[in-house]
Amino acid sequence: MQTTETPGQLLTAMRAKNPLVQNITNFVAMNIAANVMLAAGASPAMVHTREEAGEFARIAAALTINIGTLSPDFLAGMKEAAIAATEARRPWVLDPVAHFATGYRRAAAAELMELKPTIVRGNASEIIALAGSRSSGRGVDSGDPTYAAEGAAVALAQQNGSIVAVTGEVDFVTDGRRSVRIMGGSALMPRVTALGCSLTCVTGAFAATAPDRPFEATVAALAMFAVAGEEAALAAAGPGSFSPLFLDHLAALTGEALDAKARIVAA
Repeated sequence: MQTTETPGQLLTAMRAKNPLVQNITNFVAMNIAANVMLAAGASPAMVHTREEAGEFARIAAALTINIGTLSPDFLAGMKEAAIAATEARRPWVLDPVAHFATGYRRAAAAELMELKPTIVRGNASEIIALAGSRSSGRGVDSGDPTYAAEGAAVALAQQNGSIVAVTGEVDFVTDGRRSVRIMGGSALMPRVTALGCSLTCVTGAFAATAPDRPFEATVAALAMFAVAGEEAALAAAGPGSFSPLFLDHLAALTGEALDAKARIVAA
């Protein structure tokens, strides 16, 4: 079994596979995330209702769940899909958006964590709070730097058996044993709505490509975003022009260029 693929090799493999990924994401993110996934090289499906979410999860190559615009109906579909994905041995990614903000969101995130996501991706405040510590988060925005969440991410990965990714100015990925930091991106990225949500979906596409190597898949997805974001920012005048440039740079990024430009260091 090959276990040494670089991020660029995984990107090439992902595009060749063009995996169908079920994304139960929020209303704000659906269109943006679908466009980002198409630019990256995956096939998005925004299927969320309980009546079909579980059935579709058995068809899709991976599942992503984002609790940004949570409701009882959405939550029911999320749980059905997560259970079905696990039974079908499909990887699934949880994005616990602002789960610390209300009691309802905290309970929903706890229920989904009990279903053992393959990968958890969040900002520093979300990961700190998910690990049971006190964060400085405010709504969907992180009030904590990435480095402050590294210990919480390692503990959460060890406790839950998930890959944990903390995204921010510098990204951090851990499986509880191995950890890396990924540099790049742009300060414009958090000024464009739903790019973090879109990253969760793209992470699902890489996980579908390498389901037995979720750590490597997560690193590749974050590295792709970091390189495309950094390059798009060079020509952008602000967040308005950055958004289409980011899509263009995602689509144009080759596996060879990703390996040449990604800045990944062991933590």
